[in-house]
Amino acid sequence: MTFTPMTRRTVLAGAAIAGALSQVHAVVAETKEVLTPVAASAEGLPRVKVTLVDPPFVHAHEQVATSGPKIVEFEMTIHEKKIVLDDDGTETFAFAFNGTVPGPLMVVHEGDYVELTLINPETNDLMHNIDFHASTGALGGGGLTQVNPGEKCVLRFKATKAGVFVYHCAPPGMVAWHVVSGMNGAIMVLPRDGLKDGKGNPLHYDRVYYVGEQDFYVPRDETGAFRKYDSPADAYDDTLKVMRTLTPTHIVFNGRVGALTGDSAMTAKVGETVLIVHSQANRDTRPHLIGGHGNFVWATGKFHNAPDTDQETWFIPGGTAGAALYTFEQPGIYAYVNHNLIEAFELGAAAHFKVEGDWNNDLMTQVLAPTAV
Repeated sequence: MTFTPMTRRTVLAGAAIAGALSQVHAVVAETKEVLTPVAASAEGLPRVKVTLVDPPFVHAHEQVATSGPKIVEFEMTIHEKKIVLDDDGTETFAFAFNGTVPGPLMVVHEGDYVELTLINPETNDLMHNIDFHASTGALGGGGLTQVNPGEKCVLRFKATKAGVFVYHCAPPGMVAWHVVSGMNGAIMVLPRDGLKDGKGNPLHYDRVYYVGEQDFYVPRDETGAFRKYDSPADAYDDTLKVMRTLTPTHIVFNGRVGALTGDSAMTAKVGETVLIVHSQANRDTRPHLIGGHGNFVWATGKFHNAPDTDQETWFIPGGTAGAALYTFEQPGIYAYVNHNLIEAFELGAAAHFKVEGDWNNDLMTQVLAPTAV
């Protein structure tokens, strides 16, 4: 396969850095070399088409593969849109795989082939691509998936490593801006024989939820109020200045403050085992389930490593997805937070689990109610 580093696409990306973001629509279409490699070993394998669902939910899948490797087909459409981050009406422009922040969780088994159709509608302004941390090949597929508005491409890669992995947009010269504009998600590659504890015993989950933690950098005006802009191009220079301070204005789960609380809280029942997949494409994070634990935790998300057990808080490095299993033993509202508590309670990185069932007084009881001393 021939790969030319300097292409029309990289030139467009470089021009965008200089502020000329609106010129993508004016580029005349031209014939391009087909860069998608053909994996001979995938020929003849059965194909399965999966319809992705919005986080925190995850599409139906087998926990233990009941057949041999297959080609799993996914399709994602890129959205450029304005979103509201909090109840105060703070706005920012998001770049979103399939229209959600984070993008959908994709699930396959080790040895399967992931085949993604990536669509960039002509109504968008920018070039986008995708870098899969789960893939093997330079730039994680980023060099093979650079799509301008009005284009689509198809990427196929073999899932050779078991675990949960980040994917994100990575256009040349604009990687950080696109990632902190919400353009990231995760893929889960399950071992074909399912999850195991450190002794090789099988592990099973009754429910799975995907939490995508996202840092945003919204500029303020001279009075301290958050600015609003008419387009991503208008916001770019000011946003970059805030990004370079390394100080987020918002750190949220699933796209906005409170997105996974109240009526949108994640749910479970006493006795159910829940798998929590948690990604952070940019910054370190420290998930903690208040009143629960990580019975089995893959903090860096790789399933062939023995999981840590009985964790109170686990550390997920930036650019990584992690996974934790917990069997709920008591009912109630559980807060699931980034245990940098400033980021959780001041900036927004908090969610809720609403758990139904009977209370077990042996595990916890109120011996004396609050009373005067």
